[in-house]
Amino acid sequence: MGYAETMARKSEILFRATGLDYREFSHGPLAFDYEAMMERVGYPPEEMRRIQSAAGVGNTPMLELRRLTEAIRRTSPPGKGARTFVKDEACNPSGSFKDRRASISAFHARKTGYEGIIAATSGNYGAAVASQAAMYGLRCIIVQEAFDSRGGGQPEILEKGRKCEALGAEVIQTTVGPELFYVLLSLLEETGYFNASLYTPFSVAGIESLGEEIAEQARRLAGRNPDVVAVTHAGGGNITGTARGLKRAGCSNTTLLAVSVDLSGLHMASDRDFNRKSFTTGHTGFAMPFTSWPDRADVPRNAARSLRYIDRFVTVTQGEVFYATEALAQLEGLERGPAGNTSLAAAMAVAREMDRDQVLVVSETEYTGAGKHPTAQLAFAEQMGIEVESGDPRANVPGRRIVVPRDLSQMAVVDVDLDRLRESFVHRAAQEVGRALDEREIEFLAAETRSTPERVRRWLPRRTES
Repeated sequence: MGYAETMARKSEILFRATGLDYREFSHGPLAFDYEAMMERVGYPPEEMRRIQSAAGVGNTPMLELRRLTEAIRRTSPPGKGARTFVKDEACNPSGSFKDRRASISAFHARKTGYEGIIAATSGNYGAAVASQAAMYGLRCIIVQEAFDSRGGGQPEILEKGRKCEALGAEVIQTTVGPELFYVLLSLLEETGYFNASLYTPFSVAGIESLGEEIAEQARRLAGRNPDVVAVTHAGGGNITGTARGLKRAGCSNTTLLAVSVDLSGLHMASDRDFNRKSFTTGHTGFAMPFTSWPDRADVPRNAARSLRYIDRFVTVTQGEVFYATEALAQLEGLERGPAGNTSLAAAMAVAREMDRDQVLVVSETEYTGAGKHPTAQLAFAEQMGIEVESGDPRANVPGRRIVVPRDLSQMAVVDVDLDRLRESFVHRAAQEVGRALDEREIEFLAAETRSTPERVRRWLPRRTES
């Protein structure tokens, strides 16, 4: 059960914990049949929606943010200021869209005879897995990366741990670093439980119903497909599943806007930096590495492939998310947590670029609680020596200063260069293979980056061109 010995058995452990043999989709070390892997879930979209509905998941309301839209229009050029809606995913059983991910995993685990279910997560997904496990009579273990070496933990992570325990899960908390994956593998091997990873086809396919519902409700409420759907972006599952659902529902011209909190300069695996961030998800510490190389996950092939689906990628500051949180509560009477409010913060700026008759949908809200509230997060930041002030959010410095805007006109987004991420993806793939890429691999990279084989060849280091 030592670290090296357990990691050497990784593939064997993960196969037993899901029943998915990723080798059947693979075409060498790089290329694989992505759509065949997604179809391997074995549940048609209509059946997945029935499974979710039976567990109280999905069919959440879409709300038009009328007062917020009017506030946006007052700071917009003439004729601008899109109608802004939000999908209120806090109405799911555990309070976030991640119930959609957990529902299919829990259903499949019960159907295939597993006695329990395990997930490694510091976020809302743990509560979702615990909730769905309770509904299906499964035992549940949640492994949380919760503390730095001094025993300090962020209020939001501790809040989520308490929620998991309230839903009947056993919560095992680790310090930051490689310990998390080792503990996960050890528990999967010891218990024989199902691995409800965020990155399996079961998890990502479960989000597709969110995209379908957004399309259906936008047509009913606004009479048209959404022009933009803003999605908080971290590991890529939210973007991937929502985009696939939207496309299935016929929204081929909808812009998928990925949004992350800018935490550049902070290293998520650093003991020093771990508690110098005020967000546990939806930030660049996850989004950048997972976008440029998704297969850094706890499964051999990640079903979340965000570069296949992102149309535009923007960042916002921590202070802007805190501002959006209070604006949503005080203008619309919706007190919600920071994950969905990350994409809301971007929406408040992007809507000003759009025509008044256009429709922008924020894809989610999440539940809130004592540890998720801005006052708890900002008080903890000050304890960590971070300055908190109001003013121009462009003065924000991750890990050093949080600046909350004084008014809505200061809300803005910063565009991320997607081509740089695509080129980084191609470079990493070439390094992983360590030889000249064949035509099948180049075609695979073109699909992964939504580009062409010619562009992939231009991005390749010279020594790896075929």
